[in-house]
Amino acid sequence: MAEADIALIGLAVMGQNLILNMNDHGFVVCAFNRTVSKVDSFLQNEAKGTKVIGAHSLEEMVSKLKSPRRIVLLVKAGEAVDDFIQKLVPLLEKGDIIIDGGNSEYRDTTRRCKELKAKGLLFVGSGVSGGEDGARYGPSLMPGGHKEAWPHIKHIFQSIAAKVGTGEACCDWVGDEGAGHFVKMVHNGIEYGDMQLICEAYQLMKDVLHMNHDEMAEVFKAWNKTELDSFLIEITADILKFRDPKGKPLLPQIKDSAGQKGTGKWTAISSLEFGVPVTLIGEAVFARCLSSLKDERLTASKQLAGPNDPKFSGDKKTFLEDIRQALYASKIISYAQGFMLLRQAAKEFNWCLNYGGIALMWRGGCIIRSVFLGKIKDAFDANPDLQNLLLDQFFMKAVQNCQESWRRVVSTGVQMGIPMPCFSTALSFYDGYRHKMLPANLIQAQRDYFGAHTYELLCQPDKFIHTNWTGHGGNVSSSSYNA
Repeated sequence: MAEADIALIGLAVMGQNLILNMNDHGFVVCAFNRTVSKVDSFLQNEAKGTKVIGAHSLEEMVSKLKSPRRIVLLVKAGEAVDDFIQKLVPLLEKGDIIIDGGNSEYRDTTRRCKELKAKGLLFVGSGVSGGEDGARYGPSLMPGGHKEAWPHIKHIFQSIAAKVGTGEACCDWVGDEGAGHFVKMVHNGIEYGDMQLICEAYQLMKDVLHMNHDEMAEVFKAWNKTELDSFLIEITADILKFRDPKGKPLLPQIKDSAGQKGTGKWTAISSLEFGVPVTLIGEAVFARCLSSLKDERLTASKQLAGPNDPKFSGDKKTFLEDIRQALYASKIISYAQGFMLLRQAAKEFNWCLNYGGIALMWRGGCIIRSVFLGKIKDAFDANPDLQNLLLDQFFMKAVQNCQESWRRVVSTGVQMGIPMPCFSTALSFYDGYRHKMLPANLIQAQRDYFGAHTYELLCQPDKFIHTNWTGHGGNVSSSSYNA
């Protein structure tokens, strides 16, 4: 008897919470897990008293689904997804829908779209963000893949997604193939950047201004009432004031070696692949890599000298405001770079991405949710063809207003020997982007000198010239290739 609206495979915490969220919104969900005992345990405990039903085999699960069948996979990215797809295909009929809600690599999603299309099945790769709490009460959802599937899942997805403003759902169709997972990957990369920027602000407060944890918590709490109002700033205030059972701040007791699951790294790799200078996310990934060299840093700390006894002589309150503005300006750069990467991917893969819509999807439910994203949506609503966020009037003015503070923070940090990979790379990018002339003309001359790679003249673009720089080189140029 077909009674379930949708099935979900994978009863880890995200899967369980998404099922309960769908149940709250009136959908009948069929739960399945590879370890079948987990299904019974879930029905007897967390899902007790709900309309959730269980299945002990994939055949039983499929038989309980209304047509077209909708099946969500929330299993480990990679092999596990392919395994389940392989087992499901013979049980499904033309027009049935498989949805991968894990953190899959976007190229895998594109491949699965092609393979399943050939079999008459529809495939959706959807980014899901917001952690366990988001999954339970309203995540940000980023679905992409076969557009024909969207009318059949739209109502469920938009019902369970986070809501912002006047009730807009943080979920809309992203685009073809792996577009949903690509957007989720960039979201995670931006999350790496946001977290590292906050860490740099924290280190400046701690090591330059010598503030204690309660003072820092108050500052972040106050900042959360400004343009920086966001989930990550809010939780940073909570973390700073948290005490262990002995009443001591917990944060300084935590080992300073950051882990990573790889999505930030994927973003940085994509930016290199497509030739987009997403420098801030790259630095945020490298900052985690550097933090994990804890033993080497302990050795180095005893042998490598920093500046001689640096003392901060400025006004503490003024410098705190400088840090806030540097954080805001750097954050603008990071998002501008993230959207540059989205734009380039859309070009490469012929995706039609709605940038304002993506900003809205990130406004609520997800880890980078912030008021700031509303301004990005406004910018793309005003000009859907906006080439770069920095060229939008609002962001142009914002960076202009922060600029002096930002430069003061970076120069003070450098003088005091504080590492600020993201603050400083953001400023370098801004200065590079606004320069009419960069020294890359010298790079072109060098390449032509040693490898006859040719160059163009400003007065004759598109005409490639080779010069015999030494007088004993030939006039034959190298074939052109793009690295």
